[in-house]
Amino acid sequence: MTNLLEARDLAKHYRIPTSGFIFRKYKPLHAVDGISLAIEEKACFGIVGETGSGKTTLSKLILQLEQPTSGSISFEGENLSDFDRQKTMWYRTRVSAVFQDAGSSLDPRMRVRDIVAEPLRTHGKDLSRADIKSQTEKALQRVGLGAQMLARFPHELSGGQKQRVAIARALILEPSLVILDEPVSALDVSIQAQILNLLADIREASGLTYLIISHDLAMLYHLSTQIAVMYMGQIVEMGDTEEVFREPLHPYTRALFAAIPRPIPGRVKECPALSGEISDPLNPPPGCRFYPRCVIRSDTCTSKAPALTPAGASHSVACFSAHDAPRC
Repeated sequence: MTNLLEARDLAKHYRIPTSGFIFRKYKPLHAVDGISLAIEEKACFGIVGETGSGKTTLSKLILQLEQPTSGSISFEGENLSDFDRQKTMWYRTRVSAVFQDAGSSLDPRMRVRDIVAEPLRTHGKDLSRADIKSQTEKALQRVGLGAQMLARFPHELSGGQKQRVAIARALILEPSLVILDEPVSALDVSIQAQILNLLADIREASGLTYLIISHDLAMLYHLSTQIAVMYMGQIVEMGDTEEVFREPLHPYTRALFAAIPRPIPGRVKECPALSGEISDPLNPPPGCRFYPRCVIRSDTCTSKAPALTPAGASHSVACFSAHDAPRC
């Protein structure tokens, strides 16, 4: 399978003021720190982690909303840093996004027809009004909305309808890669199921590639084919979804899985919940960044950072004692 997008040693550091007014001092915040991954064509790649792990920053780097501090991103074998203005405009037609809060991503002053058609007006300059109208109606039908929605404003839509409009806007240019940032987190459970089934059907019918960012492991298991677990800007485990769910190796991954709610009367959790809070990103711990919360930490973890190493044919983990962690 051909890789659609690749990231190599990707890093994004922000300078954060810490003290002073005239002679201000700064510290680096390593939001993304040395990430390497490959997303295959027609795959559904999931990224999971706690708030502050760097998931959204990674998506912004791929969308070119942020420029990396170091490392590279390649799309269809071409390095994004080599793109000129024209090539960047082409890239924006091939990669689109559905943002976390659909309601805030829709302009309240625009009607649905104008919101969905906006990418066509930006990138399809040779299209007539009739072509734009026809493609807009088709895009709405694709996500299960009728033509009666065209004249409505965002405030006249339900949460599920707003999400469908955002998906229609993302798909109208027929992109190769769609980035979905928490696509169902703001919706009711029944509506979540409808949107997830819609996304799965669209991907199967169109051969799209998804990059899904979420904290919902159950949702990622339903949709994704590959998964990466992030912690403080780094990937600590990555592999085929089935394999990672069957045998999670990193203690952080196992703790996340143990926290999944299961309606079993009298169930006792096999693994304890994570203790403590995520470390201060301005003062990350030396060595492994997870060791202050790890139940199997050793002296090595405090001085040396583990690299992401193969643990199977399609499974990698960054942990010195992964096989010693308690099974959950």
